[in-house]
Amino acid sequence: MNELPSGGSHFEEQDFLHVTEAVVEPKIALLIDPDSEIRENLSRILAYPQWRIQIASDNAAALALKATRFDLVVTAKRSSGKNDVELLREIKGFHPHAKVIILTDESTPQDALDAMRLGAFSYFSKPIYLPALGQMVRDAIDGACLEDGIEVQSANLHSMKFVLRCDVISAERLLQFVNEVADLPDQEKTIVASALRELLMNAIEYGGNFDPQRHVEMSYLRTRRAVACRIKDPGEGFSLHEIPHAAVMNPPDDPLRHLTVREAENRRPGGYGVLLARKAVDQLIYNEKGNEVLLIKYIDQEGHAHAPASSAHTTV
Repeated sequence: MNELPSGGSHFEEQDFLHVTEAVVEPKIALLIDPDSEIRENLSRILAYPQWRIQIASDNAAALALKATRFDLVVTAKRSSGKNDVELLREIKGFHPHAKVIILTDESTPQDALDAMRLGAFSYFSKPIYLPALGQMVRDAIDGACLEDGIEVQSANLHSMKFVLRCDVISAERLLQFVNEVADLPDQEKTIVASALRELLMNAIEYGGNFDPQRHVEMSYLRTRRAVACRIKDPGEGFSLHEIPHAAVMNPPDDPLRHLTVREAENRRPGGYGVLLARKAVDQLIYNEKGNEVLLIKYIDQEGHAHAPASSAHTTV
């Protein structure tokens, strides 16, 4: 058994304990006026000894704690999105690397857009789905999470353009922000979100190979009668006729053929992305190379989702 050095290299046991405590020093999460359900759920995720939770009664009390270095801040649902954006601005001023997740019962698309521009990690307005919030908190505390995963190149309530790293967490964050900013009827929002998720995940997996050094471009355009989303990945592209592992290429008499192909090629379960997107939207248009896709969903003048044709127009 090795002994502690002595003499000029004397190392007291108390010094050893001090170093050990410094190594395992917990990170600190600030929860602002959490209701019992949110507090209980997040307490299970932010477990001691890795995390220590501190509670603030409101935004003013949170700002009074600015001398404390918080790694994660979760705001109060009872505060407005506008007030939480101002809190975010203050927090980023003295703790630029703190990850801030905004929860609010009173929100506008502009609030969510402002939060994204100021570097919020995520944004949830009511109704808040606790499993989704829990997963976002797990993403925020993931040691591999990249703070600069999303670059906002331009954005207003009708037109947005982003560049994101090819990693799942950045994609999930962007999808949540777009869902909050998109001022759409509920039915339309669900349809567009579903199609966008499938195509974006395909882009970072097959086009970017989950390589965080590579990037995907995404733009969103909202007109009075339609929503259009464009995704461009850094890959070599593909042709629909060259992807037998995708459900979209299954023959009518064998609707599950792609599962056999995926198993033989040792791919993860799935392969429904393009098929689901094509069924959900009115037009799905690929460029000639196959690494850029445009989805279009029409909205009628009353603001309701336009029912897609039985087979949406797909061009490669």
